[in-house]
Amino acid sequence: MILSLLIFIPLLFALVIIVLPSSMRAGFKYIALLATLVQLGISIWMYLHFQTGIHFGGVSNEGQFQFVQKIPWINLDLGGMGKMQVDYFVGIDGISITLVLMTSLVMVIAALASWEIKSNLKGFFSLFLLLNTAVIGVFCALDFFLFYIFYELMLLPLYFLIGMWGGARREYAAIKFFLYTLFGSVFMLLVMVGLYLSVKDPATGSHTFNIIQMMNPANYDSSSVFSVLAHKTILGMPARTVGFVVLFIAFAIKVPIVPLHTWLPDAHVEAPTPVSIILAGILLKVGGYGIIRICLGIFPEIASSGAFWLGLLGVISIIYGALNALAQRDLKRLIAYSSVSHMGFVLLGIASQTPEGISGALMQMVSHGFLSAMLFFLVGVVYNRVHDRDIYNFRGLATLMPKYTTFVMIAFFASLGIPGLSAFIGEAFSLLGAFESSSVNGYLPYWMAICGSVGIVLSAAYFLWTLQRMFFGTLSLKGGDVWKTALADLDLREILALMPLALITLVLGVMPSLVFDKINDSVLALVHFLK
Repeated sequence: MILSLLIFIPLLFALVIIVLPSSMRAGFKYIALLATLVQLGISIWMYLHFQTGIHFGGVSNEGQFQFVQKIPWINLDLGGMGKMQVDYFVGIDGISITLVLMTSLVMVIAALASWEIKSNLKGFFSLFLLLNTAVIGVFCALDFFLFYIFYELMLLPLYFLIGMWGGARREYAAIKFFLYTLFGSVFMLLVMVGLYLSVKDPATGSHTFNIIQMMNPANYDSSSVFSVLAHKTILGMPARTVGFVVLFIAFAIKVPIVPLHTWLPDAHVEAPTPVSIILAGILLKVGGYGIIRICLGIFPEIASSGAFWLGLLGVISIIYGALNALAQRDLKRLIAYSSVSHMGFVLLGIASQTPEGISGALMQMVSHGFLSAMLFFLVGVVYNRVHDRDIYNFRGLATLMPKYTTFVMIAFFASLGIPGLSAFIGEAFSLLGAFESSSVNGYLPYWMAICGSVGIVLSAAYFLWTLQRMFFGTLSLKGGDVWKTALADLDLREILALMPLALITLVLGVMPSLVFDKINDSVLALVHFLK
């Protein structure tokens, strides 16, 4: 039951906050922090006890997953139509375990960043912990119905966290985020139902939402309505291609992939710091994870035939996001567009369908999770002091805030792909996979890897230019002496939040095997499955 404990501990702490009187609101932040620390402890225990070298029939076999819990949840007798079977089915493999651990640590950092919230603390921390349960549940669910519930459950707390505690245009940003996500989710539901009607559990003979059973072509019922439709065309495309495209769009909105990215800068700019940390550090990884687990797992033949287009979208996101970041004055918006660019490497690595590329994509997701949390926390430090993020309103901050500048330099240099830091490993292996793909399976041409490399050059341009403009030179602040007094260096809470992120960035750059050793078996099984 360790996974259920991991998933639902935040929800239990949320219930504690709800029943406590508002007079104890000063303690709510400590309760939320304790919940995330307990969850982090469980995640670390699972990571240390996760077994490598496990081979039980590949990704389409339940034996490949560990810490599995499978309990009948919904069983309906439909008369002559058979039975409806939904299981509470959770488990993790190498792809999941690193993302679960990353999520747990990022939620601790987000809890520390939540110290800035001053109004309606009961509502904020209750929604914060509900969101925590949802994101962990997504990475652990192996039943599509359960996956969909957790996936949709993320939407509600994020909508209110942005819309109630955000900036001046928070309602616009929250509604835009809600509509984008809902658009993808509605059509995902239709495909999910279609797959359910097509797949039967060989053990029970009932239709099933089991994601692993959906990966096995032998489990598809050739007489079902959806299976008959699968041999027909919809909008000029085979039905399975339509299913893949619909699911890909739903997850691409989360990544986000150009041109489905426009909700992200608005949401980041208006969201409070802890919500920005969760959006960039975790939510974007849900999209990448969904593409790997659902799109590639259930529709491998479509993923292979459409690999060129996936790679092209990845390259476009890399270049477009970097160019937009280069044009920004708002520091938070710059980092938001840099996330679009860096997540493009994830899609490029996935599209290569090589061990190097998919390993690089997963490493990039883990690295970006920590780095984006660090970057948005750092932006929040300055904004909470002077309520301004315009790059041109600051100069020479290094002389005023030396500790702060040190962490900024670590985050910037790591993000632009300096060797020895974590992002370099993820980007290098994603590009290596793209190069390898052209000769191994012919899915991606060489020029995609070359164009992806241009994104690294552009990231160096906007990060170094920002560093030069804001932190070096003679001290000059738009707010004058008032800002000079307000811009105190980092306090103990902020250092405690930033230190583990900086250390992980350095450690993963030197010891990427901490990630690669855990994901290797699952990546090789997935690549073999895709052939």
